[in-house]
Amino acid sequence: MKKVLIISYYWPPAGGIGVHRCLKFAKYLREFGWDPVIHTADGAEYPALDEGNFKDVPKDAVVIRTKIWEPFNLFKLITGKKKEERIHNVFLEEDKPTLAHKLGIWIRGNIFIPDARKFWIRPSVNHLTKYLQENHVDVLFTNGPPQSNHMIAYSVKKKLGIPWHADFQDPWTQVDYFPQLMLNPISMKIHKAMEQRVFKNADKVTICSNTWKHDLESIGAKDVAVIVWGYDEDDFKDIKVELSSKFTLSHYGSLGPDRNAKTLWKALSILAKEDSQFANDLEIELAGFIGHAIIKEIESLGLKNNLVQFNHLSRKESLERMHRSQVLLLILNDMPNVNGRLPGKLFEYLASRRPTLVIGPEESDASKIVHGVNAGYTCDFDDLDNTIKTVKELYGKFKQGKLEANQTDISQYTNRNLTKKLAGYLDLIVKP
Repeated sequence: MKKVLIISYYWPPAGGIGVHRCLKFAKYLREFGWDPVIHTADGAEYPALDEGNFKDVPKDAVVIRTKIWEPFNLFKLITGKKKEERIHNVFLEEDKPTLAHKLGIWIRGNIFIPDARKFWIRPSVNHLTKYLQENHVDVLFTNGPPQSNHMIAYSVKKKLGIPWHADFQDPWTQVDYFPQLMLNPISMKIHKAMEQRVFKNADKVTICSNTWKHDLESIGAKDVAVIVWGYDEDDFKDIKVELSSKFTLSHYGSLGPDRNAKTLWKALSILAKEDSQFANDLEIELAGFIGHAIIKEIESLGLKNNLVQFNHLSRKESLERMHRSQVLLLILNDMPNVNGRLPGKLFEYLASRRPTLVIGPEESDASKIVHGVNAGYTCDFDDLDNTIKTVKELYGKFKQGKLEANQTDISQYTNRNLTKKLAGYLDLIVKP
């Protein structure tokens, strides 16, 4: 069996969606002739923890951990946070950033290049160089962000000549938050130079959406392939919950300033004021880190009593609540590159078989997938009339007991089938 070394900062006990791309690949690779060896961080500071993810680590898999030093204590000191607090994406931390927070972001962008895991690169390269001289692998596989993963593989390939597959779940210099890093010209040049090293030296490049594939190719990447996020059938086998008796609109995951669905909240407020029964039935369920401005907006529209919040749910709890919800909200980032944004949760929404309401452009990749499998509706960010009309339609079906589960075939999005696709690319890389 051929061996692939997966270099991934995110690995159990990490929680959240980010860990699942590499974890699910590793889970199924052996079925397609590839034995995964994992290199990950020892002492990482993850935004969330979930011990339940260990169940997907392949039996007897070799997991190599290299010590990491992370600069988050410095960020906490600058921004006045407590040492024991966990750091989410720095752009979600404040709706109105303080001067100290802005300084923290400037340091993140201009000093910690390519990202806050930069101090993991050199020790990882040193450790892996020694390990790989004694233990054969056929291919290196990296996923970013963090983009430090790619820079580790770049250096290892330069030293040892091992083929390399670079995978992006988000772009690098084209990612939506990149302009917020406040980069000076020199820092910008360094980021772009590093990115080009990946494009020129990786034997294969993949990314998670069609739009972003074309974006990468527009800046020099060659023959980029698409491997979307997916869902794991095993995660959905034993979920048996009753649907909520409320007209529950649910969102799972972080919501920052760029994902404040103002038009949706306004539409719900208008309908609640027009119809007391709608107001009584409505439940807005938000689970994860939610920006203060979003909560204030919902409450200011008279929907405080309709709001249910969960700061953090385990993966198992999240999937169970998806199944009980009447409508699942997929709120896209209101940013220039929104059309390529395919949140990992989308495919778990599809697997939960509940109607999905996309808040974002009709032409977005997310919207196309939802409509392609007959799984829901789309309302653009600022289209109040269509949002009201769509919510009314959903509510009407709810009252009639006809807000039914979608049964369209979605097997193309299983993690097993997507891993088969990945294995095919790995096979091509190692062919003589």
